Amino acid sequence: MSPKHVEQMYDALIVGAGAAGLSAALGLLRSERIARMTQEGRAPKILVVSKLQPLRSHTGSAEGGIAASLGNVSEDDWHWHYYDTVKGGDWLVDQDAAKLLAQEAPVTVINLERSGVAFSRTADGHIAQRKFGGHTAHFGQQPVPRAAYAADRIGHQILHTLWQQCIAQGVEFAEEWYVTDLVLDERHERVEGVVAYDTHTGKVHALHARNVLLATGGAGRLFHTTSNSWDLTGDGMALTLEAGLQLEDSEFVQFHPTGLAHTGILISEAARAEGGVLRNSDGGAFMQRYAPGHADLAARDVVSRSIMAEIDAGRGVADSKDPQGPRDCVWLDMTGIDPEHMHAVLPQVVETIEDYAGIDPTKDYVPVKPTAHYTMGGIPITTNGEVYTWADGARHKVAGLYAAGECSCVSVHGANRLGGNSLLDACLFGQRAGAAVAARIADSHAVAIPDDNAVSAEDPSQDAVETTAQTRRTELAGLLKPTGQAGENTGSEASLQPQILQDDNAYQLLADLGSAMERALAVRCDHDSIAEALQLVDEDFAERARALHTHSDSTAFNREVTAIWEVRHLLELAKAMLRATDARHESRGSLKRTDYPDRDDKQYLAHSMVANTGTVTWQPVHILDMPPQAREY
Repeated sequence: MSPKHVEQMYDALIVGAGAAGLSAALGLLRSERIARMTQEGRAPKILVVSKLQPLRSHTGSAEGGIAASLGNVSEDDWHWHYYDTVKGGDWLVDQDAAKLLAQEAPVTVINLERSGVAFSRTADGHIAQRKFGGHTAHFGQQPVPRAAYAADRIGHQILHTLWQQCIAQGVEFAEEWYVTDLVLDERHERVEGVVAYDTHTGKVHALHARNVLLATGGAGRLFHTTSNSWDLTGDGMALTLEAGLQLEDSEFVQFHPTGLAHTGILISEAARAEGGVLRNSDGGAFMQRYAPGHADLAARDVVSRSIMAEIDAGRGVADSKDPQGPRDCVWLDMTGIDPEHMHAVLPQVVETIEDYAGIDPTKDYVPVKPTAHYTMGGIPITTNGEVYTWADGARHKVAGLYAAGECSCVSVHGANRLGGNSLLDACLFGQRAGAAVAARIADSHAVAIPDDNAVSAEDPSQDAVETTAQTRRTELAGLLKPTGQAGENTGSEASLQPQILQDDNAYQLLADLGSAMERALAVRCDHDSIAEALQLVDEDFAERARALHTHSDSTAFNREVTAIWEVRHLLELAKAMLRATDARHESRGSLKRTDYPDRDDKQYLAHSMVANTGTVTWQPVHILDMPPQAREY
């Protein structure tokens, strides 16, 4: 679906159509002030731009649940959720944001239910909840069922519900449009718009906007082994860097403990919540040794490091499909779960294991290993989604620029995210960001669409969007294979085919980048591993990226075009991530530095703020009522 026509000026552009982007669209349109303006015939011009059809967004792959202290199964309290979130993030969490997250979680889940999300139910008809790693009662005393779930397809339920609500509200989508540039004014103080490539027509569009909200998801494709779908290439984060802004805490990447061996496909934490146990090659259930209080339901970073410790100690196992291969996995034992119950509450997990591993989890152990899953850091935002830069000891907001979801960092996850908090983050802060955009539109009365000459004549600075678009059009022409080169009916195909087969391509570069980043940063790292990867990215990979071209001369439906821009974005993001990691001389949460094994609150109880120049500055963590303490599970 493409817009019927491209407006000269939009009041709001939302980039991304997963849980955060769709929640933002609904938060904007359901605002009382926007509703009133619409009734008065002054409806704002709003467009949601997505490089996918929205129902293909990665939100749909979320399995386990969305966290909220509903107390439907046992006693719960938002104060406990707040504490668990701060502790789970190893005290790198901004506590004002975490408190808001915990307080607003129940109403967020209830609103999703009222919108149509079909949650699983308890025997008495309430929303069902299950235990998830790191979620506790009485401030860490014992695990508590806090994750509201829909079997193991909660993301699918939420995504479809939000999309249907957007369709009902008349939201206009530009589907399979790829945003290549975020355009700001020269002083980086105000957003001007974006540049987008329509993959259907091959056209590059200049989209002027008074407000832009980025909700593009994470960057799991930076790593070879990942649970993320192919579209999570860090676009929003890279756009922000390239526009001259900063990223916050980009060194913190969560590796989920249970990725299906050598595919990276997620085996939900729900499998352990329902009774699954991690075992080593001796058959021993080892998590009790590493996390006596929570065992297999400790925080994800703790479980992933424990798995790697077992592998390092020679107690790893090989993939069942490659028994002579490396022993870099452990077993997930689900055989203790009643088969009928397993099929009822974990249908997608069972199907995934059967289809991709050829294993019946009711009878046999499943080989798993840590898989890149979530980027805790991202575009720095306030609790209203406003993007800012950190300079001279203060936050400086970029007027009209917002972000939400995994591409952003409101800092509720800190150094490690708890399961169930990501969907909550996306839905809650997506809605809040949309409402903030609505308020800005209403406050400025910026709803009248200017005439065709208004952008250039009345506000010359807006020309920056068209200038950037023209630069992209020129670049696009240069990416295309010259017409007739190795094409059909040219008579030269046979002679040129060997050369084409030897040509580099975006997919090979993506694979090589993923392998390098995994060697450098997966679960643990040190200065040498970081430096080796940074040299590859800065030199070899950067040179290869500049030389990339497509193997078709068509601008329309040419997947290689977006693949080239995606891998170039990932390279920018990789450099920032590596530099931020190297600057933090401590271990905290998901970041385990073997050369700096201890947490250092005196020096590094602060958020890294990295720019595309490589400069890293530090923003203090916002501590309210929970001073840092030892983190034990």
